[in-house]
Amino acid sequence: MAKAPASLPAGQRIYAIGDTHGCAARLAVLHEKILADLAARPIARPLLLHLGDYVDRGPDSAGVLARLAQPITGLPMVNLMGNHDRMMLDALAEDAAEEAVSLWLLNGAGPTLESYGASPRHPASWARVREADLQLLQACRPRFAAGGYLFVHAGIRPDRTLEEQDDADLLWIREPFLSWRGVLPAVVVHGHTPAPSPEIRPHRIGLDTGAVMGGDLTCGVFEADQVGFLRA
Repeated sequence: MAKAPASLPAGQRIYAIGDTHGCAARLAVLHEKILADLAARPIARPLLLHLGDYVDRGPDSAGVLARLAQPITGLPMVNLMGNHDRMMLDALAEDAAEEAVSLWLLNGAGPTLESYGASPRHPASWARVREADLQLLQACRPRFAAGGYLFVHAGIRPDRTLEEQDDADLLWIREPFLSWRGVLPAVVVHGHTPAPSPEIRPHRIGLDTGAVMGGDLTCGVFEADQVGFLRA
């Protein structure tokens, strides 16, 4: 654990996991590490938080969503929406626009569909995607705030208050958020933009370490004014 740029109230610990992208086996290992850490260091109010992008590119998106659907005894869970999750929902909607379908197919939908036994070349097979999984994604939040932190998938627009943020930016933004060097209204914990290791800045902490590209799947462990990391 190291000094963090923000803090949580006493008795609270948040385990925040970066972009999973279909890496279900890695997610299972990381969940086990979290449970082991919690058993070794019990706390009154733990929370497991996933930062979005559960699907696309990796081998087992269906397995990731199945794991998110299973409650973990003694560990409440919050799931945030990622831009890939949003693309999947838009492409599989009954009234999906052709542009939405094309965007998803261009951004890693193939492995997602194949994890359900469907084919990206045969839209009729897309009905194999479980309705319960789509409902799980629909229920994902765009943001979660705790203590001095704001947890989102991608980031925020630095020139707007938290109340003025657009959900699309929370899912998609890179610039001017990533290069911002000023003060933000909260320390933003995010995924979306991969880096070789977790990025800790005075105003943001990035947890996407490129699991689907061969990097680690990373969990930030936030407690009091400290932050540490678990990896799988």
